[in-house]
Amino acid sequence: MSTSPPPAATRASHGRAMAGVLLALLLILGGPFLLRPREAGEALRYDRRLVILSPHNERVRREIGRAFVEDWKARTGETVYLDWRIPGGSTEIALFLKSEFAGAFQYFWETTRHQPWTAAVASAFADPGTPPPEPAGSPDDLARAARRAFLATPVGVGVDLLFGGGAYDFHQLAEAGYLVAGDAAAGTGLAAIRTAYPDWFGPEALPAAAGGEPFRDPADRWCGVVLATFGIVYNRDVLRRLGIASEPGQWSDLGQPGLSGQVALSDPTKSGSVAKAFELIVQQRMQQAVAAAAARGRPEADGIREGWLAGLRLIQRISANARYFTDSAAKIPLEIARGDAAAGMAIDAYGRATQEFVRRPDGSSRVGFATPLGGTSVSVDPIALLRGAPDPRLATAFMRFVLSPRGQKLWAFRPGTPEGPVASALRRLPVRRDFYTAENRRYRSDPDEQPYRQAEHFVYHAGWTGPVFGALRFLIRVMCVDTHDEQRSAWRALIAGGLPAPALAAFHDLDGLDYDAVRDRIAPVLRAQDKVAEVRLARELTLAFRERYRRARQLAQGGEGGR
Repeated sequence: MSTSPPPAATRASHGRAMAGVLLALLLILGGPFLLRPREAGEALRYDRRLVILSPHNERVRREIGRAFVEDWKARTGETVYLDWRIPGGSTEIALFLKSEFAGAFQYFWETTRHQPWTAAVASAFADPGTPPPEPAGSPDDLARAARRAFLATPVGVGVDLLFGGGAYDFHQLAEAGYLVAGDAAAGTGLAAIRTAYPDWFGPEALPAAAGGEPFRDPADRWCGVVLATFGIVYNRDVLRRLGIASEPGQWSDLGQPGLSGQVALSDPTKSGSVAKAFELIVQQRMQQAVAAAAARGRPEADGIREGWLAGLRLIQRISANARYFTDSAAKIPLEIARGDAAAGMAIDAYGRATQEFVRRPDGSSRVGFATPLGGTSVSVDPIALLRGAPDPRLATAFMRFVLSPRGQKLWAFRPGTPEGPVASALRRLPVRRDFYTAENRRYRSDPDEQPYRQAEHFVYHAGWTGPVFGALRFLIRVMCVDTHDEQRSAWRALIAGGLPAPALAAFHDLDGLDYDAVRDRIAPVLRAQDKVAEVRLARELTLAFRERYRRARQLAQGGEGGR
């Protein structure tokens, strides 16, 4: 066998082949760096970094972030990198914080305090219901001490700010101890902003509440930045195809038989905004029933109870019209814009943004958004400093910017207007009452929107639905989400049969789920966080609703309903 070297041409060919292999390896290994977006490369060259946890969409992050970074650069000469963390919606964010803070505090508790991490400590350290420590020797002493240690220790999770979500979720997170007011003397947090700008925190600028909804935390742990209303997003082309002449304007319109299979909904146990919309449906029915009870000389409590049942029955109809339940509120307007559904519930930010996205050159849009008059409160999307924030002073500067007159204009001004967004209209309603002036009206995307006037048409009563809010989400899951196939089948049979009264009564059978029973029996089970008891209750109610829907379908079809 010959051992002579290969010809020069062969060696050259092998050399080219090896070079090609090396080049391919370099592209594979270096591709992510070569193809990295420019802004990611820029993120490697910064003076300070701010980590923000947020459910806000990309347009909000881009416009608000750009404006703050430019403002900070002009004032200080420093380059800031905004590190956005987007784990999902409000529910996913709450679960993320709960998990991360549990891990961080466990590490502190075991390594610094040298204490055992028990089930009692794990459940007590972030529980606002944990009583203060008692004298040593009491059985709960360790758990109570853990709660006090958590509130006194700057244990963090590597995140500076929580930006966006619902006031209810912010309140829960603040009570747990994850959100903090900061230190006015150290120039951090909302406490410092309130001290420096006391005129911002008054009824003419940033009121404490409006229409019954809290706009900021009395302890300065969170503050609303932008307003949020809830309404109906719809597709005009699909409505026309269905033969529905009038555009939906009230929640009850989503329950009409003509929209069977054409409503887009999200699971309220996974979406805080959709859960809030369902709560508003119940609140509106309660207000109507309370007014009717008062007119007949009956007590308010009677109206609350009647409105609760009326609200649940409307939710059943709306759910029965749903195609299915998505896992994200943001998907609802997208499905409607594509024509996969005719209408659905949405927070105003999603509805108006989708309307804007599909707007035609002549200004018209196939997507519309309606806020039910008297059917929605005006609430807020807040911002808050997180416990153990890595850069609390920079976080405070960001909060101050978004609450300032300059920052508020970004939410509502048209692109290209003075101090407005650059590329995208955010079409949100600023929280500051002094924003709504004739001067600013000239530049607004929605100049006719007057949210503080709208708030006068709906007064949110936290005492009515607050004690059963978690139970409402749970009930919608068992009577609508987990039983949706049976519910839809029964509803279609009801429509085909002309909505016969006996079948409709079976469909809306809410025996055992009146207001008092839910408040006194179901809500305590959920608050106790006993997963075994919760699963047992969910199974019991799911089976009951499946049977009720089966009976309703049989009655509608002329059967005996299981007798």
